[in-house]
Amino acid sequence: MSVDSPFPELKKRHTMARAGRPWRDFKPPPSGPVWGIVQGFGSYWTLVAAIDLGIFDSVERLNKCTVAQLAEVLAVSEPHLRHVCDALVTFGFLDQIDDLYEISETAERYLCTNGAASMASLIRVAPGPHRNWEQLADTVRTGRVATPIEDDPEAFYGPLVDATFVTQHRAATRLGWRSGWQRRRELRVLDLGAGRAPWAIAVLEQSEGSTAVVNDLTRVLADARDTIEGRGLTDRVEFRPGDFHQIEIEENAFDLVVLGHVCRTEGDAGARALVERAWRALRPGGQILLADYFADNDRKYNPFGVQMGLTMMANTRAGGVLTNDQVAGWLRDTGFVALRLIEPIGFQFVYVADRPPSS
Repeated sequence: MSVDSPFPELKKRHTMARAGRPWRDFKPPPSGPVWGIVQGFGSYWTLVAAIDLGIFDSVERLNKCTVAQLAEVLAVSEPHLRHVCDALVTFGFLDQIDDLYEISETAERYLCTNGAASMASLIRVAPGPHRNWEQLADTVRTGRVATPIEDDPEAFYGPLVDATFVTQHRAATRLGWRSGWQRRRELRVLDLGAGRAPWAIAVLEQSEGSTAVVNDLTRVLADARDTIEGRGLTDRVEFRPGDFHQIEIEENAFDLVVLGHVCRTEGDAGARALVERAWRALRPGGQILLADYFADNDRKYNPFGVQMGLTMMANTRAGGVLTNDQVAGWLRDTGFVALRLIEPIGFQFVYVADRPPSS
């Protein structure tokens, strides 16, 4: 019986004595994982199209609808729309009963623009510039990214910080509840690379009399100004535009320093430099909050962290995967103690560490 027999599990001959790999002689592995990756390309663009067309918002508004009704609302081709809707059912984003489609709980929460934790605006920007993925092999060959986001960081980070604000603010708020910020008054906060400042805002909303220095690039910081003004916190915030490696920062002046999802773009040397800046900025007894997507130390048990590292490699000059051992090493080498790794909401991890009171 050949290796490619239609029933390879029935194969009797094996080579354990000669090759020591009997499992390869009984049943070859399925091709499903390969097809999963190949079809993942189409799945991503199907989701992008669904958001661009407004499918999720429209289905939610209609409650239950046929493809014909949805096509009329969206002014699109009915047979083409049916293919997209059926694919969305297989993804778990729409439910279908007979000819009626309705929104799933997952899509209602994450893919509708008014969802409680909407990721709708994140879908296009999260992978970075799409052309970088087409040229990934060249990046690996040469060690140079074709279109690094550092070439025009404000153009990339502007949409990104808008898209991630809701999730990051939820994570920061829950971390604050667990850390007791409401019991600590008049904290002085430094938020480096703040985006729309979800972390600084969460502290100010919970801690009476606290103030913050919020830093980011000039165009990105405009979003933070609008958000902070909308929440009535402007009089408690100083905006400090510029590169977080280069701006002036007072030493021994802050109770909290936030590095929220900035270290993974910086490489080992750049991230270490940021941790050291945080140390110098903190008062003795102060805390650093280092939030990011971390991989396990073997870089194989946490696919999300590993794949986020690949995204950084594909789109930045120095970024890459961050392992827990690596990040804990930066903190301990700098002098931080009492390291805690906290997951305030799913997939969102934060290292909290203290500068010793006597340092």
